[in-house]
Amino acid sequence: MKSFLQRSGAAYAVVLTLSLIFSATGCSQSATTPTTLSGSAAAIQALTQQAQYTFLRWPEISDCQPQVQAFYAARNYEAAWTDDGKPTAAALGFVQAFTDAAKQGLNPEDYDSTRWADREKALDQKNDEVIAQFDVAMTVAVMRYISDLHMGRVNPQHFNFDINVAEKRYDLAGFVASTAIQATDVPKLVASVEPDSEPYRRLERALPQYLELARQQEQSAEPPLKAVPVRVKIGDHYAEAEQLRKRLELEGDLTRLEGDAVQKKIFDKTLSGGVRSYQRRHGLAEDGRLGPETIKSLNVPFRARVEQINNSLERWRWLPEPYLNPRLMVNLPEFALRGYAPDRTLDFTMKVVVGKVKGDHKTPVFANMMTHVIFRPYWNVPTSIIKKELVPHMTADPAYLDKHNYEVLDNRGKVLTEYTVKNVSRGGALVRMKPGPENSLGLVKFIFPNQYEIYLHSTPEVGLFNRTRRDFSHGCVRVQKAEDLAVWLLQGIKDPEAKGADWGRQQVRDAMNTGKDNRQVNLKTPIPVVIFYATAEAEPDGQIHFFDDIYGYDEDLEKVLVKGPPYPQKPEEIAPANKQGDTV
Repeated sequence: MKSFLQRSGAAYAVVLTLSLIFSATGCSQSATTPTTLSGSAAAIQALTQQAQYTFLRWPEISDCQPQVQAFYAARNYEAAWTDDGKPTAAALGFVQAFTDAAKQGLNPEDYDSTRWADREKALDQKNDEVIAQFDVAMTVAVMRYISDLHMGRVNPQHFNFDINVAEKRYDLAGFVASTAIQATDVPKLVASVEPDSEPYRRLERALPQYLELARQQEQSAEPPLKAVPVRVKIGDHYAEAEQLRKRLELEGDLTRLEGDAVQKKIFDKTLSGGVRSYQRRHGLAEDGRLGPETIKSLNVPFRARVEQINNSLERWRWLPEPYLNPRLMVNLPEFALRGYAPDRTLDFTMKVVVGKVKGDHKTPVFANMMTHVIFRPYWNVPTSIIKKELVPHMTADPAYLDKHNYEVLDNRGKVLTEYTVKNVSRGGALVRMKPGPENSLGLVKFIFPNQYEIYLHSTPEVGLFNRTRRDFSHGCVRVQKAEDLAVWLLQGIKDPEAKGADWGRQQVRDAMNTGKDNRQVNLKTPIPVVIFYATAEAEPDGQIHFFDDIYGYDEDLEKVLVKGPPYPQKPEEIAPANKQGDTV
């Protein structure tokens, strides 16, 4: 937005001043506005006093009414989108943009896409009321469209996501006045307000393909693949081999074959390879066999895949700078961590374990700055885990804590040699696990301070990374290659305990295995970390990956979006974390 404001210069300053005046005075008339207006200007002024417009698909305009008032007050209520009774070039450009909004993951009807042709035709009447309705409808639609593309439709805090979009908000009255109504290249303008992120752009580029696949599927009414009693492997008879082959070809998991090859009712090596490719893209076990989970995924309608892309694009729009291009991003439904170089290129991807779906253990969605690394950490056990998990063991075996490398402390941090189960269960003492290879946090944790006490850490339970679905933690994110991550984060930083040498793999390995307990190493510069939630991901190689909606967040978003605008914008209070101790 800054570039637009800079280009608009003095003209924008005037618009902004008037915008502030009218935002403060609501519906009252500015002292500089003529007391009487004629023609379409009078009709527009009357419309700006209304809270609902019956001529819109979604009549309530509470989300943008102050901005509409400010925009028209600044121009004495003169029409902005018509010239001599005809739509301006900018208006026609935006009408086309509204029509194409589905290709950006938006709903064209949020911007009255099917109503503009009739409105344009009605302008021939040269009627002031018609001109006013056309103009105000266009202003509302442009404001919503620009805002939706730039910062998303729904405030993420409505879903208790700890992401602040306030700093992304445009002064829409000023933007429309200084930029939109003068646009000579609407597609270029639209591209400039969208997130400046290559993962976002890749996903958006993939959307038209899936829109077309959904359209074809809905027209053909192809029946779903039938369930199989046992997993189909190479060489097995499979009656629906041809249908499976066609299905795999649609998304590029299999190259189209000609001739008799497509007629065989055998699950051959070629089909198995296509299934393996499909499984890789959908977070399934890559065994190349056709089982219930793979068939269930293959039968998901393409329209549902379109919605996954739409939902993921919406969440990308929520991210403020610098989190729009973070150095580290955890995608919860993918069970994956990505690390990016300063030039935004992908450095690595590794598996992670995230919070359990069941119980109050879902890993929260939020963004923050990583500041330091702690080698050989203590695990300060949260009160909830003490009561639910440790106390029953202590009741059965009073020596349980000593046997499993725990120690008990008083509220001042002094280690207690004598304590009772009753005292611990009532919160009169703290429990922590001593550092070491069996510690639940592993040998290193990566800190980005937040109210949830959520962070990345290693784990002794390395077998969990062999699972396809990896929601096993109490909320923290366990990383597969903690040593590699530490080396990546600490490169270029001096290690005073290694005679001033830079932190390297051997220094990290020594710190993890034989170094000081609870040793903190600060990063040279804090780096942005995003704990994200996207059920669709476009890879640099062009492949599109889809993941299960493990926490039901896609479903929650769709329930809100189906109601149409105005969408929830007021930040709801983020549920405070009520934790004493460290999440694992």
